[in-house]
Amino acid sequence: MILLRSRKFSISYVFSHAGAGWGKKAGLFLISMILIWCSSITESSGQDTAEQFIVSMNEQIPRWMNRYSVPGVSIALIRQSEVVWLNSYGYADLEQGRQMTSDTVCRVESISKSVTARGVMKLVEQGKISLDDPVHEYLESWEFPGSESESERVTIRQLLSHYSGLPLGTIGLEYDPQEDKPSLRESLTREMNFVQDPGRSFIYSNVGFNLLELLIEDVSGRSFSDFMEDEILLPLGMQNSSFEWRENFITMVPNGHKLNGESVPVYLYSEKAAGGLFANVEDMARFVSSGMAGPFYSENNVLTESSLRKLYTPVTDVKDIYSLVADNYGLGHFIEILPNGKVAVFVGGQGNGWMTHFHMIPDSGDGIVILTNSSRSWPLISHILGEWTASIGYGPVGMEIITKAISALWILTGLMMVLACFQIARITFQYFRGARRFDFHLINYSPAQFLQLALFVILLSVLIWSVTRDYLIITSVFPGVSGWLIFTLFLIAMALLITALFQKNQSRET
Repeated sequence: MILLRSRKFSISYVFSHAGAGWGKKAGLFLISMILIWCSSITESSGQDTAEQFIVSMNEQIPRWMNRYSVPGVSIALIRQSEVVWLNSYGYADLEQGRQMTSDTVCRVESISKSVTARGVMKLVEQGKISLDDPVHEYLESWEFPGSESESERVTIRQLLSHYSGLPLGTIGLEYDPQEDKPSLRESLTREMNFVQDPGRSFIYSNVGFNLLELLIEDVSGRSFSDFMEDEILLPLGMQNSSFEWRENFITMVPNGHKLNGESVPVYLYSEKAAGGLFANVEDMARFVSSGMAGPFYSENNVLTESSLRKLYTPVTDVKDIYSLVADNYGLGHFIEILPNGKVAVFVGGQGNGWMTHFHMIPDSGDGIVILTNSSRSWPLISHILGEWTASIGYGPVGMEIITKAISALWILTGLMMVLACFQIARITFQYFRGARRFDFHLINYSPAQFLQLALFVILLSVLIWSVTRDYLIITSVFPGVSGWLIFTLFLIAMALLITALFQKNQSRET
């Protein structure tokens, strides 16, 4: 098939740090309810050709970028394990007018985990490690802090599948490329804290993958970056990719962009395996195309087909919000069963100002890669995936539910706004007619009025907390409508307040 390249530009231009405590749980609960509601209305579309998909994307991606204020997007399409189309839209740097291209090297964030997983499997194939061995047996340059028994039981397979009992880890520790940063071992000493027994249940963990980074270094005797370059990246033709920061990447790395559009300069983590890979969309397309199996497995690969299939074999059921878009987690990959019974695997990445994603169906040779330099890109990615599954006739995939949820949330927000405005107008009208009176003496209040005041205080506190956060998962998943939702909740709070403060005038009641 012919490799197609094109570029269109738009003038316009988001799992990780979703808040903490009850605020995070409330946000996740709201998102879960909306997504569950929408799951019943998601339908599969008819089949289009690759050419029709390309034409559609060239028309629609710029519109979606404008709608969700996403500066730059790069995309790759894989059919029958061949990269058949590369394209980029918008800007790598808004301020300087530098355009996004298919060569533009980006932060791919947690897509790094799938690449790291292949590195671990390479050591397995070389006979240097076994997946079900305790990881501590292979560590030579670092020891688990304390004497917890969990550290002696956690296995390599559990680390690869987020089944280790280790936490997500601290979010937001970013460093300028020229800045001194903690070593991997210092980071592990700080972050190593089992929150539950290994093998109990799924907990998404960056810490677990950073421990695998140390495993690769201690077993191979090389730096993690060198091992991954020699054993995985270069053999796959990923010439412009690296886990190590380079001043001489083929292009400048773009700035990321926060939910409010503020640019985020290039940054590094002190660890690499969980989210430290730099790559362009062309290299990531090579990576995805090399991950196909069955009739589309290439003998010119870094892993055997058996090893690849182990990466896509379920180890644990996913939980929490992840269960809305995936069925299981394998080794470095989310897994879902499509309506036609095909197995799809995917990995998404999210960092400060970055969102990335790839989806593939190993036994059909179909795949797609999407890289964006914005935290507002989840809906855009969902739209693209919807068009992609329609074009291959395999849809829908779980991530498509986001666009359905946005429509549902607009309807819900509109209804709540109408009701809140109606209540405020009704009470105001009754007050000027003399049917209600203002009374601030709490001794006269009924239990219902105290309940209304309590709900007002709770709702206002939630809103103040929300608008003072740099990042909220609900505003990341639902950019645009989330702002109107916050405004509508403020109207509801005001309606509760005036309903409590303006009592009925008993002398005028009939």
